[in-house]
Amino acid sequence: MPRAISLRSDFTASDLRRLARLSRDAPQAHRLLALAAIYDGGKRTGAPRLGNVTLQIVRDWVVRFNAEGPEGLLDRKASGPRPILTDTHRQALAAQIGSGPIPAVHGVVRWRLCDLVHWLWQEFRVSASVQTLSRELRAIGYRRLSARPCHHAQAEGAIEAFKKTSPPRWRASRASRAAKLAQ
Repeated sequence: MPRAISLRSDFTASDLRRLARLSRDAPQAHRLLALAAIYDGGKRTGAPRLGNVTLQIVRDWVVRFNAEGPEGLLDRKASGPRPILTDTHRQALAAQIGSGPIPAVHGVVRWRLCDLVHWLWQEFRVSASVQTLSRELRAIGYRRLSARPCHHAQAEGAIEAFKKTSPPRWRASRASRAAKLAQ
């Protein structure tokens, strides 16, 4: 059976209990109390019962405590997955959207998300979903807009002639004018 990793000598069990009382982080306090039990001479198999964890996790706590002290027992934020698009991909995407598609080259007359996903794959061999690309474009500052359809054979002034315009100024009714004059 391998030998247990020894704890740091600059702390005592009472020091760890005091730090556990002062800690505002409950998981850190539990870990400190489990290590205090080891400092008191308790068995390594008893410390996991105090922390409600396995023996391997207590070993990891000992390693972190020896390396970083009580701060090493704080919960750390997970780094999360690596982003699919890098800054160079985002800049190239913004430049491509800004210049617009060339129908003869790209085969489209306007960029759709699925077209941009295809362009990313052809250009950088980066596979991104439509939802991911939509989120990335929103982060860059683009919004999903669609132009109002326009018929190719529409007469030049047909829309302006069809619009209903209001009178330039609303007039008060006779009853309200008479009420104002009576006052």
